[in-house]
Amino acid sequence: MPALVLLGAQWGDEGKGKATDLLGGSVDYVVRYQGGNNAGHTVVVGDQKYALHLLPSGILSPGCTPVIGNGVVVDPSVLFSELNGLNERGVDTSKLLISGNAHIITPYNVTVDKVTERFLGKRKIGTTGRGIGPTYADKINRVGIRVQDLYDESILTQKVEAALDGKNQLLTKVFNRRAIETGQVVEELLTYAEKLRPYVADTVLVLNKALDDDKVVLFEGGQGTLLDIDHGTYPFVTSSNPTAGGACTGAGVGPTKINRVIGILKAYTTRVGAGPFPTELFDEDGEALRRIGHERGVTTGRDRRCGWFDAVIARYATRVNGLTDFFLTKLDVLTGWEEIPVCVAYEIDGRRVEELPYSQSDFHHAKPVYETLPGWSEDITKAKTFADLPKNAQAYVKALEDMSGAPISAIGVGPGRTETIEINSFLR
Repeated sequence: MPALVLLGAQWGDEGKGKATDLLGGSVDYVVRYQGGNNAGHTVVVGDQKYALHLLPSGILSPGCTPVIGNGVVVDPSVLFSELNGLNERGVDTSKLLISGNAHIITPYNVTVDKVTERFLGKRKIGTTGRGIGPTYADKINRVGIRVQDLYDESILTQKVEAALDGKNQLLTKVFNRRAIETGQVVEELLTYAEKLRPYVADTVLVLNKALDDDKVVLFEGGQGTLLDIDHGTYPFVTSSNPTAGGACTGAGVGPTKINRVIGILKAYTTRVGAGPFPTELFDEDGEALRRIGHERGVTTGRDRRCGWFDAVIARYATRVNGLTDFFLTKLDVLTGWEEIPVCVAYEIDGRRVEELPYSQSDFHHAKPVYETLPGWSEDITKAKTFADLPKNAQAYVKALEDMSGAPISAIGVGPGRTETIEINSFLR
């Protein structure tokens, strides 16, 4: 049975939650392998809407085991807030597993994130201010706090003390803030130890055994390809690897065990936060996409920047992830436009460029080269098959597929759980 990676093929917010939920009934495990509560997934089940930030979307699928892998950074207060919210709505969360090697977002990580971003002023990156970046920095600097550290107070105290040695210097001497006391942090973190204990597991062992037993395992990225720390629009990126390779390191499975890699694409493009965005619209079309598509960040509450579909980015995502399939979402949002522009290349200093430039400066100066496709006015939310779509909508999908370099195997035609056209099974 397959192991699948599901990830965003743009800048995030493509609708990964809907895709994960679609597969949930056929999947035994859903694994978050990177990121933290800076991600946001909206899943609509019947007339119920769920906003998830840290938990894997599979937690809403009965029979599926949701897993938070070692590559995720966990804010315990956010985790239990989400769990409590779901429990109150009758969702069973008892099967959740959390890697003992996942790193903890501490209160001082959040503080450092917020004061640093304010200090940058106009040069700010646009982080969510939730401590994600500083936690990953602590991980790389080998002063991070892991879930397993909560069960040895002596080790926990030593690690917090070591982490605060440098941070308190920064807070007091650069940012004019009060120093943070080690004991206060340790005391707060220890309050979560017993609450977490029922969920903590050796998830690497669990997942590899599951694959050996022919279980279906879905690895879910938290952000999009263009936010990858190595392959995104650096420095306007997240602090981890949402690309397909991150599933191997963030969950502890070898690349030979991955069968399919599914990229989620919006039928247009959005972005939250700062950074280059060649197809961004500042006119009434951009506002219409934002309004009709309800383009507001699930985690941040910020309006998303909106633009036309960018095939250059889609081809790049296909290449760096080794995509085998696309799931195209929000096709219904484009209903009503007489013509729909699609970016097929960039113009940079008078040159036509058809692949994503490796130079940050070139990408900042890239201007979209558009081809215009005919639109449609018919309601597509009731479509059940590809043939049910208007001819122009079919032509639009086929054009995007040809430009992007991988087959479009499913299409979202509305926000609801059942408003999806499945062309090819992801489990084939």
